[in-house]
Amino acid sequence: MNQLNLFIELTRLKKPIGYMLLFWPCAWGLTLVYDFSNNIYHYFFYLLLFFFGSVLMRSAGCIVNDILDRKFDKQVSRTKNRPIASEKISIKFGLFYAVFLCGLAFLVLINFNYFTILIALASMPLAFTYPLMKRYTYWPQLFLGITFNYGIILGWTSISGNLEITPIIFYFGAIFWTLGYDTIYGYQDIKDDEIIGLKSTSIKFKGTAKLFLITCYIILILSFILGGYLMEFNLYYFLFLIIPAVQLFLYQIKTFDLNNSSICLKIFKSNNYFGLIIFFNILIGKILS
Repeated sequence: MNQLNLFIELTRLKKPIGYMLLFWPCAWGLTLVYDFSNNIYHYFFYLLLFFFGSVLMRSAGCIVNDILDRKFDKQVSRTKNRPIASEKISIKFGLFYAVFLCGLAFLVLINFNYFTILIALASMPLAFTYPLMKRYTYWPQLFLGITFNYGIILGWTSISGNLEITPIIFYFGAIFWTLGYDTIYGYQDIKDDEIIGLKSTSIKFKGTAKLFLITCYIILILSFILGGYLMEFNLYYFLFLIIPAVQLFLYQIKTFDLNNSSICLKIFKSNNYFGLIIFFNILIGKILS
């Protein structure tokens, strides 16, 4: 039982925000492309596959992240007790768990078409090298955004079998979503990160944090407006975009305080609701068009 608890702690299964932030872009991309006049069974089947894939890949990613960052994690108060940093789980066992989870994720992936399988596998190097970026660049959140929102592309190609400009527009906007929320998340560790020499957008923009967040979220909303236009969505889609915009600007940015780690964590977690709102927004745009 102790090993099971350590595995759950290692993979952050009790912290669903991580895999939900990976899942929502998949759901967005799938919903954008799906023809709801067809059998709805396939839509929910693919939605379930993307959910399981998100949980498995996020869990494997957490393990790889903890292995690569174990020396840094020991120096950060929030992460020093993680199973690998505290040596409760060995690197050998960590790698075994990661490979096992990736194997399960591959069993999920092979249910999709060949093009989706190919481009999903092509993204793996970026997904597993992301933890190294904070050593070399102030923009690790950008690499996270490219990785975490790749599901929009996969969701689209899982049905269409090809790539068009529309999902790329949504993908571009979603990258700035991640740039915003992960910058907020990073303020929890900024003091420790500065001491040990790690880099992030949280550190780079700490003097102009709100301006940076506003810029990211404006680009996000404008991209989703352009994407909706290209999809020829109905007026309801654009009207309902006011709701996620309010969540971003009147909640996240207004309540943001870079010196209060508990508020930063609360705002970060609220992005799960943002993902859900956008999901319903796209459904409205599709079904009522």
